[in-house]
Amino acid sequence: MDFATLAPYALFVAITAGVWGVFSMFTSRKSRAAQRLEELKDPRKRSKTLEDANEDGVKGMFKKAAPTLSKALTPKSDLEQSELKVRLANAGFNSPNAPTFYLALKTAGLVGGVMAGGGYGLISFGVTQAGLTAVAIGGGLGFYIPEMVLWFLRRSRIERIFLSLPDALDLLVVCVESGLGLDAAMRRVAEELSDASPDVCSEFSMCNMQLQMGRPRREVLHDLGIRSGVDDMKSLAAILIQADRFGSSIAQALRVQSDSMRIKRSQMAEEKAAQTAVKMIFPLVLFIFPGIFVVLVGPAAIMMIRQLLTT
Repeated sequence: MDFATLAPYALFVAITAGVWGVFSMFTSRKSRAAQRLEELKDPRKRSKTLEDANEDGVKGMFKKAAPTLSKALTPKSDLEQSELKVRLANAGFNSPNAPTFYLALKTAGLVGGVMAGGGYGLISFGVTQAGLTAVAIGGGLGFYIPEMVLWFLRRSRIERIFLSLPDALDLLVVCVESGLGLDAAMRRVAEELSDASPDVCSEFSMCNMQLQMGRPRREVLHDLGIRSGVDDMKSLAAILIQADRFGSSIAQALRVQSDSMRIKRSQMAEEKAAQTAVKMIFPLVLFIFPGIFVVLVGPAAIMMIRQLLTT
């Protein structure tokens, strides 16, 4: 085997070894003496010893390397950071470390895609333009796959909340009109609909936890609307904030919001029913009409061909 044949393999091994070396530098473990000194300086770290012991392997390595990997992609402005946190919250990731892990996952996907594309391109095409194209395609896919997964999770969760919110709101109206306060009603709804509507119940449970911790109700409701990403939930939060500010009846406000949501959904159903005739045109023309045409016109065409051949 000549040098031209071995060059792609050697380059792939060199890239893999370099990436592994970078990961090893980021995840280098401290000695036990250094850990004991840090525990003496900060007693809160003693409780994390058992947790750190269970974080060996790929998961622990990724968790330790996440801050360094995400540093290159961290948004510079506060507005961009807030938008990223809102997108992750809409998808159901409310942890404070969620942006760090997400950006680290994108960086790791980029590195993994470059390695996979580089290995395939160098082995299949060598150091050519096609090989470099494979590297670029692999890196782009690895970088944007987490973005597409986040978009899908966010959209599906928003849709689930949108579809299950009317039932939760009706039960909330019943609980409030029966004499329960808003906090107790949200807790009751979270307990009753935990199996049917887990996303809405998780949002209500988080609101109850924040209220118990002493946060103002206005801020909790505002965060509820932003965190869910559903326009109806934002409208509900705004109505509850207004009712709490002016001292009006919360039960009446919930009843009005429930009626408006029910009317809105009936109008959406009527709109989809009106669009059915237009949407049916394309499958009729493409699939059903050719079959009907063959069945109706086919025998007449065969008879005309036979008559023309006989004459």
